[in-house]
Amino acid sequence: MNAQDLKNSILQLAIQGKLVEQREEEGTAKELLEKIDIQKNQLAKEGKIKKQKALPEIKEDEIPFDIPESWEWVRIGEIGEIVGGGTPKTGNSEFWNGGNIPWLTPADMKFVPGKYVENGERFITEKGLKGSSARLMPRGTIIYSSRAPIGYIAIANNDLATNQGFKSLVPYELRINEYMYYCLISRTNEIISRASGTTFKEISGSEFGLTVVPLPPLEEQKRIVAKIEELMPYVEKYNAAYSEVEVLNKKFPEDMQKSILQYAIQGKLVEQREEDGTAEDLYKQIQDEKKKLIKEGKIKKTKEPPEITEDEIPYDIPENWKWVRFGDVMINRDSERIPLSVSHREKLEKIYDYYGASGVIDKVDKFIFDEKLMLIGEDGANLLTRSKPIAFLAEGKYWVNNHAHVIDCGDYIHLEFVMYYINAISLAKYVTGTAQPKMNQANLNTIPVPLPPILEQKRIVEKIEEIIPYVEQLKKKKD
Repeated sequence: MNAQDLKNSILQLAIQGKLVEQREEEGTAKELLEKIDIQKNQLAKEGKIKKQKALPEIKEDEIPFDIPESWEWVRIGEIGEIVGGGTPKTGNSEFWNGGNIPWLTPADMKFVPGKYVENGERFITEKGLKGSSARLMPRGTIIYSSRAPIGYIAIANNDLATNQGFKSLVPYELRINEYMYYCLISRTNEIISRASGTTFKEISGSEFGLTVVPLPPLEEQKRIVAKIEELMPYVEKYNAAYSEVEVLNKKFPEDMQKSILQYAIQGKLVEQREEDGTAEDLYKQIQDEKKKLIKEGKIKKTKEPPEITEDEIPYDIPENWKWVRFGDVMINRDSERIPLSVSHREKLEKIYDYYGASGVIDKVDKFIFDEKLMLIGEDGANLLTRSKPIAFLAEGKYWVNNHAHVIDCGDYIHLEFVMYYINAISLAKYVTGTAQPKMNQANLNTIPVPLPPILEQKRIVEKIEEIIPYVEQLKKKKD
């Protein structure tokens, strides 16, 4: 249950008579209604309100729930005057300039921080009030927006007027206004259900007046309001705590995945086994294999990167692992990439995947590669934002443009292990440029990589791929 649901539950209990106990000495709502009728008749006699025709009796199917015996179901048009609003002509400066009468629009209500409202952005003059259908309503009036949207609500803290986007309630007995404020909040969904309109919904004054509400005795209303306002600070605290938990819940799958990858690349995800040998031996085999490939002309000899210094090592690794440079153990095949322009690709049959920095961006009618290789984004904002994986595998027949590095590894490295490693670390120090971030081949080759024995690499990859589906399921649940 979120904070809004909790607040709704409290208000629902309040208007059902379940939030505070009933007390016999406080009388009945029927007695309160008799007093309200006397006040209403007196106001009509004085010409302050128009005499109203009787509203239809409340039908059984209009009553949504049971209420205490001392309460009564009433229509709000029986307990207060429904007042619309108006807008003085904007072209007449006498209606606006120097005005001191607060004048509200529904847009002003967005910024009302609590239960009371005093003014909006604009004020009108006495002439503006008299020259329009706007009405000056007394302090204590319940201001209620009737369109765009329905349901902005506050109690007037002083005399004020509104535009035609309101159907406000001026209670004949002003002391019921605070209970009615909370009651109307709780009944807003029902009010919206009776609104009409296609472009936007609006509740008319006559329809608003037909709204059925439960009315308690006056003293009980005061206790209900006091209890609601005693509980609301706790709802706010709950909201803050709930929001923090929601953020943590949403972050949890992502943080969990990061933790799994961190454990993996630090040698903490699977156990080390003596029979796996050492990364030092593996490194020698890789170097021998690369020398052989250079001699056969299959790869070019590259400039040897500098030795890894102590301050480049971010964490300890198992004794049988070894820190190596990316370029020492991986084979770069960027020279085989061929970029194709958009206009060129538009003319081609769409058969094979065409890769860019962050994955497949198109299809083309031919392919360059027909094997599993790792692609690493060479440029673009994703190098820093990491909204998508920067390293990913490509398999089958495909084409790669010049925005992704093409990486091979021979038989001594698991591509998946290096892919997970690259995706687990920050690449910021290897990226140049801000307007157009780029990680060139030279910088890529200097990245320190923790190298486990080949059999341990395999176990690490298997363990990651055993766990990640559960993390993905958690992500879907949070979404």
